[in-house]
Amino acid sequence: MTTEQKELAQREYQAGKAAFERGDYRQAVTALERSNALVEPGSKLGGEMQIWLVTAYEAAGQRTEAITLCRKACQHPDLTTRKQGKRLLYILEAPRLKTRPEWLTEIPNLEGIDENESDRDFGRSKFAPTKPTRRVEPKKPIVPEEVDLSQVNTQDNAFIWVALIAAIAIIAGLVWLS
Repeated sequence: MTTEQKELAQREYQAGKAAFERGDYRQAVTALERSNALVEPGSKLGGEMQIWLVTAYEAAGQRTEAITLCRKACQHPDLTTRKQGKRLLYILEAPRLKTRPEWLTEIPNLEGIDENESDRDFGRSKFAPTKPTRRVEPKKPIVPEEVDLSQVNTQDNAFIWVALIAAIAIIAGLVWLS
């Protein structure tokens, strides 16, 4: 493979990945097929391209092509490609779950809405008030009341002395036992 073919394959590969990430799966399949045809299928890059192509096939609704290519990827010489191929094949061959309509959320079609409609504000709820109902005044800082010291019991509490003696006794016991 020449360097020119390799560069063309890389450009097609990047274009295919970009198209896939944009959601244009048909274009992604086309670009990835072209890039896959330009590289050696047994190379690491060829394996990466095959995995991307399997994903693009599935997204584009071409499940049989995806499963066929995924089975080939399971036999790939590159270990990483083989593992990814086996994982994808397991997912692709898994039975489809049946869904009930109440489990799904319908997304409304917004194509008919004019972007310049000024009579509706789509960013706000129709129940939200458009103007504030009352003016909120800033809160004033709370100043604590002064404490009358003649009302406070300032007599010494013996708890501190009891706790200090107990701590000294525990430390002395630990030193004596060690």
